[in-house]
Amino acid sequence: MSETASFGYRDVEAAEKQGMVRAVFSNVASKYDLMNDAMSAGAHRLWKDQFVGRVKPRRDERILDMAGGTGDVAFRLARHGAHVTVSDINPEMLAVGVERAKKKGLEGLIWSEQNAEELSFGERDFDAYTIAFGIRNVTHIDKALREAHRVLKFGGRFFCLEFSTTTWPGFSDVYDVYSHRLVPKLGKRLADDEDSYRYLIESIRRFPPMPEFERMIREAGFVQTKVEPILGGLVAIHSGWKI
Repeated sequence: MSETASFGYRDVEAAEKQGMVRAVFSNVASKYDLMNDAMSAGAHRLWKDQFVGRVKPRRDERILDMAGGTGDVAFRLARHGAHVTVSDINPEMLAVGVERAKKKGLEGLIWSEQNAEELSFGERDFDAYTIAFGIRNVTHIDKALREAHRVLKFGGRFFCLEFSTTTWPGFSDVYDVYSHRLVPKLGKRLADDEDSYRYLIESIRRFPPMPEFERMIREAGFVQTKVEPILGGLVAIHSGWKI
């Protein structure tokens, strides 16, 4: 039997998922940041600030920001003096990021089209690896985690910001109604794309729970793993070290 992978609530041929996800982000690239503000009421900015605060970027260290597309996390990292390589599988997302960097007057960022499962970088190239709201879209999450481990130096750190499942009673029910009913309508109104945002919400529901994802990070070779839930686990910061 052929291998399958989740694409929202559907199971598709694993070989097809990458192209399907790429099409989603090609469609939403120009409105991606606007939709993030609309969907989270701007809270994603605070989550990213908290995320970068946990990374503790240092001057002159090398950081790979995977699935970094429009540059939101990379810009925050670069302000601390880190040398940031922004990587994404989607060239349209990277193009938006490059244009945003120009408007902000930010120079020195490296923009690189990359597949998280098969990075072209050498072993032990980076001091830190970050990925925000991107790993759930990867076909083989275990491969992406192993690649993250491979490209990190000894003593390097891994940080992932990703949606999960909130454990707060009542709040989870409210969020389910909001995400499934209202977010696709926001996508239709603001980005003229209801289907892509329906997929993005469904992909959150199919992502492994926090304990399971932490286990996957350990199995990739990381130690001292940690999970920091935000809003009861609606969002979580996962971290680990390569030693």
